[in-house]
Amino acid sequence: MKAVVFANPQLLYLLAIVPVVIAFHVWKSKKGVAAVRISSLDSFSSRSKPFRWYLREGLFVLRLLVLSLLIVVIARPQSANEWEQVNSEGIDIIMCMDASGSMQAMDFKPNRLEASKEVASQFISGRQGDRFGIVIFSGESFTQCPLTNDKATVLNLMNELKFGMIEDGTAIGMGLATSVNRLKDSDAKSKVIILLTDGVNNRGMVSPVTAADIAKNYNIRVYTIGVGTMGMAPMPVSTMFGMRTQDVQVEIDEEVLERIAETTGGQYFRATDNAKLAAIYQEIDKLEKTILDVQKFSKRKDEYFPWLLAAAIVLFLEIFLRAMFLKNIP
Repeated sequence: MKAVVFANPQLLYLLAIVPVVIAFHVWKSKKGVAAVRISSLDSFSSRSKPFRWYLREGLFVLRLLVLSLLIVVIARPQSANEWEQVNSEGIDIIMCMDASGSMQAMDFKPNRLEASKEVASQFISGRQGDRFGIVIFSGESFTQCPLTNDKATVLNLMNELKFGMIEDGTAIGMGLATSVNRLKDSDAKSKVIILLTDGVNNRGMVSPVTAADIAKNYNIRVYTIGVGTMGMAPMPVSTMFGMRTQDVQVEIDEEVLERIAETTGGQYFRATDNAKLAAIYQEIDKLEKTILDVQKFSKRKDEYFPWLLAAAIVLFLEIFLRAMFLKNIP
């Protein structure tokens, strides 16, 4: 942003001379009135004074303007172009998302997976200086997006998550292990996994607890989120008459999710609706703050020439008026 500053701002106090000069001029004008008046017919004359007579005080105004402009010049006005350099000490975050068939449950609007994608995308968009990656899991796991600071790519790949991308099931341990593998070689100051699931580990060759121990060894913190209402939840199921909606029991292995979080220094959260899920991500956002180091720089350039030019023009005008039109005016 461009701003105007002064190299010698203390010299602007000299502008206080201006009202003093004005006061002295008024006093001198009054003192200069003759004490003895000589009889004449001037008081009976209706002739008005010539216009240039009224310009006499204009010379004094021009002199004051020149003085003011010269004071501004010696104060050295400068333009300052300022900019900021932001150095971020970011966090590497893996979004570990459950994409199993149970995420079709409609206790979240429109369903658990779509609600989770929307809130996770808002979380990603609101973070500065962090790198993100996406791992999804069902019956097995794979990396949907490796770590990157290209948010547009992460958000596009998050939006592409859908049911049936991999074999159904809930391999929480495999999803967590794949996420750890993506973070273990990171040199970020903080490494975080946000693991979201709505079920119980029933597939995979790595148990969730073992994966948590591996994460701890690499100083990776894991926040776990269980999504699902309490009790029963409406779920679309395939029948011989087509797709039907029926209530199914919500089963989340909260004990395992709590243990994962406790082992790695994270926290476990339970989301029972869209609003609660959004609040959980806001809480994680507060817990994991990116360090931003902002440095300000400025480059200054002298801008006194326009003021000096204005003073010269006004001075020339005063001299011109005095020499050409007002030389006979006392």
